[in-house]
Amino acid sequence: MVPSPEKPGPAQGTSETESLGPALMGAAPPPGVGPSGGPEAAAENVEVELVGPAGAEPPQPPDGGWGWLVMLAAMWCNGSVFGIQNACGVLFVSMLNTFGSEDDDQMVFKTAWVGSLSMGMVFFCCPIASVFTDMFGCRKTAIAGAAVGFIGLMSSSFVSSIELLYLTYGIIFACGCSFAYQPSLVILGQYFKKRLGLVNGIVTSGSSIFTILLPLLLRVLIDNVGLFYTLRVLCIFIFVIFLSAFTYRPLASNVREKESGIKGGNRFSLFSRRKFSPPKKIFNFAIFKVTAYAVWAVGMPLALFGYFVPYVHLMKHVNERFQDNDNKEVLLMCIGITSGVGRLIFGRIADYVPGAKKVYLQVLSFFFIGLMSMMIPLCNVFGALIAVCLVMGLFDGCFISIMAPIAFELAGPQDISQAIGFLLGFMSVPMTVGPPIAGLLRDKLGSYNVAFYLAGIPPLVGGAILCFIPWIHSKKQREISRTTEGGKTEKMLENQNTLLSSSPGILKKESDSVI
Repeated sequence: MVPSPEKPGPAQGTSETESLGPALMGAAPPPGVGPSGGPEAAAENVEVELVGPAGAEPPQPPDGGWGWLVMLAAMWCNGSVFGIQNACGVLFVSMLNTFGSEDDDQMVFKTAWVGSLSMGMVFFCCPIASVFTDMFGCRKTAIAGAAVGFIGLMSSSFVSSIELLYLTYGIIFACGCSFAYQPSLVILGQYFKKRLGLVNGIVTSGSSIFTILLPLLLRVLIDNVGLFYTLRVLCIFIFVIFLSAFTYRPLASNVREKESGIKGGNRFSLFSRRKFSPPKKIFNFAIFKVTAYAVWAVGMPLALFGYFVPYVHLMKHVNERFQDNDNKEVLLMCIGITSGVGRLIFGRIADYVPGAKKVYLQVLSFFFIGLMSMMIPLCNVFGALIAVCLVMGLFDGCFISIMAPIAFELAGPQDISQAIGFLLGFMSVPMTVGPPIAGLLRDKLGSYNVAFYLAGIPPLVGGAILCFIPWIHSKKQREISRTTEGGKTEKMLENQNTLLSSSPGILKKESDSVI
């Protein structure tokens, strides 16, 4: 999620492609080529190339070339991570059938922790993953994260109790996904500038596409090979993330390339010797001094206490309410389809909404998400439930697509990475706690009705809090504007006084020159 830049320009000329060196053209550079010719000297030049001098000009994004492959890799990562998470309702029913027992009256509550803990950990680890990305780079962080996620998911296919899934699926797999997902967002800004809005839309649509297709695939797999072999098939998706992360090669500074004469020398070296300096501010807590952002960081998590409840419990609720219907997975497909449409529509609308008033779009999305959650128990006809899911997915896409533009407006471009990282970390708590509470209510009351009613309240309350943000932000902007204008006036008066104090000497010199 990144803010949409200016409108994409025309196709880039050959000069930009050539500036990337032979690596982007598919030709491998000769090893060890450099001014001094030796392998050690070449390695040192690579280190200098990667790090660059202080204040060096950053490389210009190519807006194409190898970047298109990076875009596809990021799209697969986004789709696999959140496609699996959003389709957890299908896995939830299978886990209940596999590990459940008639003697355990809290099995729904226990099983709900698996999916909610997994989704929560994906967001909880994002701030930490951003620090690792800054220190080690996108490629190494994504490769390590995909490897950990693969281990966690494969281990989940050999467990013998639901409690072990908390560790393997809920923590290890989710943490790996988080470390693979975060770099896929950062790397896009290195390869695209003019086309960044288009690329971001394509990448984020990956989760919608996978959310549409995965429920059908999971249902077929579970019916034919069972839960454990289904998890092993899903490991293939994570392994592809591992392979695709190798495409996240860093772009070197063009200036340093010309000086060292080893164009693209570092692009085929995964673990080259690299001297890195840790970021000056690992966690920039000063961002919370911005009142509008602080209110946003409180209102957003509050609104999300009921957000993930339908994703986890909707399939179980439909099994109980509509037992004769065999196409229950179509509900998750509907959410995925309209979510993708909503990201494109509201992302474009947000470009025409000035400043922090974009928050009102998010308020609108939370209003409809909360309302649709409350309407789920009222749907006694399957067609009505489909309509509810279509509307919910549309505004789910609205909520997601404008998150980064709002962070850009409230925190500024220099702090947007940390602003999004902190927000995702805060979002992890309600997204983790909400579904188990809904499962506990189902176990105690015998139905999901009260759980879905209560799930609709937090989005309404959180949306009401967000309504104050544009007013707070505009008030702060007016104060800054008055302070800036006052400073400029004071500076002008000071300059005038300085000029007047030196004017006698100047006038004397001018009169002498005239005489």
